[in-house]
Amino acid sequence: MIKIDRDNVNVISSRQAWHYKILPKDVANGKMVFYCSGIDLDTKEELELVFGKEVELVQVESDELDKNLLMHYPAQSKKNRHVHVIGNDIGNYLPLLLDEAHTLKSSDIHIEAYEEDCRIRFRVDGKLTERYKLGRDKYPALVNKLKIRAHLDIAEKRLPQDGRIVYKDENIETDIRVSIMPTLYGEKVVLRLLNKEIGNVSLDYLGFTKGQLNEYLKAIQKPHGIVLISGPTGSGKTTTLYASLKLLNKEDVNILTIEDPVEYTLKGINQVQVKEDIGLTFAAALRTFLRQDPDIIMLGEIRDKESAQMAIRASLTGHLVFSTIHTNSAYGTISRLLDMDIPSYLLANTLNISMAQRLLRTLCPKCKKEEGFSNYLLPDGVKLPKPIANHYTPQGCEHCYYTGYSGRKAIYEIIPVNWETAEQIRNNEFREDTLKYTKLNDSALELFYQGNTSLNEILSYLI
Repeated sequence: MIKIDRDNVNVISSRQAWHYKILPKDVANGKMVFYCSGIDLDTKEELELVFGKEVELVQVESDELDKNLLMHYPAQSKKNRHVHVIGNDIGNYLPLLLDEAHTLKSSDIHIEAYEEDCRIRFRVDGKLTERYKLGRDKYPALVNKLKIRAHLDIAEKRLPQDGRIVYKDENIETDIRVSIMPTLYGEKVVLRLLNKEIGNVSLDYLGFTKGQLNEYLKAIQKPHGIVLISGPTGSGKTTTLYASLKLLNKEDVNILTIEDPVEYTLKGINQVQVKEDIGLTFAAALRTFLRQDPDIIMLGEIRDKESAQMAIRASLTGHLVFSTIHTNSAYGTISRLLDMDIPSYLLANTLNISMAQRLLRTLCPKCKKEEGFSNYLLPDGVKLPKPIANHYTPQGCEHCYYTGYSGRKAIYEIIPVNWETAEQIRNNEFREDTLKYTKLNDSALELFYQGNTSLNEILSYLI
């Protein structure tokens, strides 16, 4: 059984691990112990020359070694990719991290300092996983390198800072949002990696059922009104909005967006970034937008009563308005707007559709395993709406880097505002128990019944 201490992973580079087919077992007292699939004296001597230390090789099963190589050194598993090696020069860390993040399809990199050491975590399919540990002596230099690349003040360590890095090499072109925040033991850095291919996403592939997609398309193809999408941070709202704008982006349509920040650039669309320090707020930008002869307006987020009122005003004057709002459900969105003192008759006349969404990890199709299902797998008091004999569980293989999951899929709940629903809102008779629509837990269960996700992914929707 191979056990790898995270502190030892950085002892060798990804290239060295795959070239020699070794994994670090222990490094102590001037001696290095490596796992390998076969003991070769020539390899042992070469490693002693490379590291300048005594080397001991411990033989393990080849399959077990390959599995752990993929888990701990995934960047080099794509043999046609160029990999940068971590060395004493701290500047090598950024290319290394971005190369691995690109391979793992990571959305964020977290670089964090603690009392005794530092760690680097990657967010993959919505979950954070630790990839590296870093000595405290190297941490300040790494933070300063990132600050310089992001054009931030390296002398300021007491206040949060935000910046941007446009990174290019022979394999990767990435737009990176840099957020730096002072913590107890040093500055924490989060790198948000923006996927430039997001502008090519189609609504057909996001996760809508056929019926949901038809309702959504009817709502966004109206000449005016409001389309609202709710959900927490990281639930895919921006992706859905951009896919919608891409569909509507025609030569004869003027589309304006106000965002905080502009995450992705879309050709043919006029995008504006919020700058609250100079008074360019969502509401202020919307006022100007109305004088810019727009057909479609995308408001990044409805944050307060003022921005909600401006969105209503824009839709009343013949514009189609897209926006997001932080509520837990499609029903909660309508209640929230009414709580903001938006007149019920105005909301009834302008709202086209209210939609909520989440993202669920999907099982790796290469290794998911079918097993018998028992109600004992469910928490006490929880039952499935309809019984099933079998379900699929995550296993892990080289295709999913032994996580058991590959990618995520959106689930939706949609309340289209038809004549009947509009009348209920107008007369203050809008109640959830009178509505018939597919809720988020229904969509999550359907994904589970289809064998596309695991029980653990949908448990929170059953409780």
